[in-house]
Amino acid sequence: MSSDFTKMVGDRLRTLRKEKGYTQESLAEKSGVYITYISDIERGSRNISLETLEKVLVALDVNAVEVFRVEGIEGIEECNDKNGLIAAFHSLLVGRNLEEVQMLLKVAKEVLGTFDRLEN
Repeated sequence: MSSDFTKMVGDRLRTLRKEKGYTQESLAEKSGVYITYISDIERGSRNISLETLEKVLVALDVNAVEVFRVEGIEGIEECNDKNGLIAAFHSLLVGRNLEEVQMLLKVAKEVLGTFDRLEN
């Protein structure tokens, strides 16, 4: 069974592949990864190793940040996968400037501090 996070990464790799105009077959040839493995990754039915991810990223000529930048995350709050939610939160922050990220960090610390005080 695949997680929401694995599916999200697979969907993002598929999007990047299509943006580059590659078929699964051409990406497989360029990366040295079997086409069935590419297909499984894109469907979210296989966990991708970091070594394989690196091969795919080099073949697509993108950096790792591009894989985890997820567009259209509306409704992600309904996700039941903690890692998927963390990845969605990260994707919201990637495009922000330093001051915005610092402000959001302060807000998050305040909210989490409030949660901690309520538990005690």
